[in-house]
Amino acid sequence: MATSGLFSRTGRSPTSERVGVQWLLIAISLAFMGLFLVMPLYAVFHEALRQGVGVFFQSLQSRDAQSAIRLTLLVAAIAVPLNVVFGICAAWAIAKYEFKGKAFLITLIDLPFSVSPVISGLVYVLLFGSGSLLGPWLRANGVEILFAVPGIVLATIFVTFPFVARELIPLMQDQGTGDEEAAISLGANGWQTFFRVTLPNIKWGLLYGVLLCNARAMGEFGAVAVVSGKIRGQTTTMPLQVEMLYNEYNGTAAFALASLLALLALVTLVLKSILEWRFGDELAASGRH
Repeated sequence: MATSGLFSRTGRSPTSERVGVQWLLIAISLAFMGLFLVMPLYAVFHEALRQGVGVFFQSLQSRDAQSAIRLTLLVAAIAVPLNVVFGICAAWAIAKYEFKGKAFLITLIDLPFSVSPVISGLVYVLLFGSGSLLGPWLRANGVEILFAVPGIVLATIFVTFPFVARELIPLMQDQGTGDEEAAISLGANGWQTFFRVTLPNIKWGLLYGVLLCNARAMGEFGAVAVVSGKIRGQTTTMPLQVEMLYNEYNGTAAFALASLLALLALVTLVLKSILEWRFGDELAASGRH
């Protein structure tokens, strides 16, 4: 209280600084963002378009590039909905129920953040490889996991499943169970309670999680590189195709595909910013509810 009175007498808040210090901090932040974000993005688009727009689109229309784009979109289309289902279920269980092992479940959800994607890919090799316990059975029954689309999907799901859950857990914990209890007391069943009460309360947080999950799914490299086998035209996603083209000294095609990935990331960022600008008050209100 004494400290508060001191600041009220001096007319300065605990975080106020001189104008020169404020501008210095802003300049450092802008310089850092320019050096590590804007300049690399500029370099990518500059190299992609250096030989002209025609060459740029020609590179994207090649058979291998089209295959990589289709595979990337397919993997994201499978992984993101599955992560949405998992994220909602996990957030619901953690936020609405008390049970033994809750802290352990939260730790497991955070596991992909602390484990290298390459290691997660190696785990799937150990599980489904030819020398594993499941390998001979899978091979005998004609089931292909590694070096095929299922392995890429599994690896992508592993590295992306925390995003939706981690966005929803604190939101649902803050909201509590009052609305659901009121709906059930008025005669609503479980599904009606979820779709008419819970889902509207978490819709913006869910959309945030989906955007982040989708961006990571399309840009994942390490785990996918281990399980895909990098079979050109079959199991190469966009990041893998960029690496292969660059290693073959085909810089224009590599940067063209890389610019498309960067563009997708920028679109995700713009959508997130629009949501914050347009629905920021509603999102904050849902968080305080």
